[in-house]
Amino acid sequence: MHMTRLTLVACAASLMLAACGGSDNAVAPAPAPAPAPAPAPAAAPPPAPVPEEKRAQDDRNSFVPLDAAATTFPAMAPDPNLTTDATDYNATSRWAGVLEGAAYRVEVPANWNGKLVMYAHGYAGEGNELAVGNPSIRRYLLQNGYAWAASSYSKNYYDVRVGVEDTNNLALNFNAIATANGRTLAAPSATYITGHSMGGHITAAAIEDEAYATANHKVKYSGAVPMCGVVGDTELFDYFAGAQAAAQGIAGVPKYPFTSWSEISAMVQANLFTTFTAASIAPTLNGARYASVLQNLTGGTRPMFDLGFGGGRTFQAAWGVFGGDGTINGILNKSSLDTARFTYTIDGDATGSAALNAAVLQLTPAADANRLRTDGLRWIPKANGDIHIPVVSIHTLGDLYVPFSMEQIYQKRVAAKGNSQWLVQRAIRGISHCDFTVAEQVEAFDDMIKWANGGPPPAGDDVVTPVTVANPNYGCQFTRNTMGTDDAGSSAALGFRAAAMSRPCTP
Repeated sequence: MHMTRLTLVACAASLMLAACGGSDNAVAPAPAPAPAPAPAPAAAPPPAPVPEEKRAQDDRNSFVPLDAAATTFPAMAPDPNLTTDATDYNATSRWAGVLEGAAYRVEVPANWNGKLVMYAHGYAGEGNELAVGNPSIRRYLLQNGYAWAASSYSKNYYDVRVGVEDTNNLALNFNAIATANGRTLAAPSATYITGHSMGGHITAAAIEDEAYATANHKVKYSGAVPMCGVVGDTELFDYFAGAQAAAQGIAGVPKYPFTSWSEISAMVQANLFTTFTAASIAPTLNGARYASVLQNLTGGTRPMFDLGFGGGRTFQAAWGVFGGDGTINGILNKSSLDTARFTYTIDGDATGSAALNAAVLQLTPAADANRLRTDGLRWIPKANGDIHIPVVSIHTLGDLYVPFSMEQIYQKRVAAKGNSQWLVQRAIRGISHCDFTVAEQVEAFDDMIKWANGGPPPAGDDVVTPVTVANPNYGCQFTRNTMGTDDAGSSAALGFRAAAMSRPCTP
């Protein structure tokens, strides 16, 4: 028993390394070490990114700032009509320069309030000279302590993508520019954006979720005021195409090749108009039918349409871009034009409307003409309605170049995304493009600022209910016909507003 107990203890102590029950001196050999694992194969290098396709705009590199050597620009002249303005316009910091190919201007008042306003200018044509201008509400900004900055953009043409990038890039370089000029400033506590026409498109696009996700220069804006803006983005060019298709249809050449417009434009013009000059238009009987279609394409029955059509000088600009191939002069590689979504309506003529719709050319877009890209923004950035900051948008009723229907498209997109609480829109009783008084622009911007600072949303207009838009007094609520010193040279001051005032609002 004693020996058995010792044997069991020995077995436990040896943890089975000895052969229990056999010879006391037999020791089991140590197990062979496990083989080392084979090294993992080297990871394959990631595939090289597929380079994005190029377009005509990418090869246009001859753009030059109009005054590349400028380091400053003139101070704002005092307004002789303002006796209570204590602003010292000469005391503002005014810097000019060139940033990555784009000219810029920056102005900071001596009593800067810490906030920055970015201004986006409109379409500047297809020339090589790059020009930068001052915001129309410059006096208001300086009087209230705001700094502002504006870019020429580094390219012309309808290049909203470069407009967004260069405007954002300038905003991001605001402090570096100030420091380089001997004035150290804190980072802006808020940055806002506003712009006219194409600049309104830039404004609307820059504040979108998509732009913040895909832009190479990212800025979080705190509020926006697009004015006379292309807030329906590519649908503006659909409108031009639809207006051409309807003109051809009513003039009796509905199937003539779309891009061969120059071959028939004189004949169509003679069929539709007895007078077609830079200053005025007078329609034939067929032209009156066409005007009805045009009214419905551009926002429906509304005040100021007839005045805009006859004397606002904007439809002539639209007529001048007919016949395009849908690439927006090389901004795209493929056509984005879509007229299949239009129903052409001749008021009071159901039979004629049906015949027109059956006869007109139908254009459909290439599905990937304006797709998302891997190298930054879309070629034509979108105003999808994904907005989460206060936006106050203003638009004239008689504009037929960037028509009021842009606002209706924008409203529907914003509503579809559930963001209507961030959008206020206002109709202005002007008959031309960007035909605003400075007072109308200041009021819109000031109301946006109060809203962005925690106030309630300001009042606006219903832009989509037909019976509301057709009311003879529509647009009266936010039209301000009084013009001041800073209106000199504006559309409103060139006689257009006087024509609009021939249709006064009634109590």
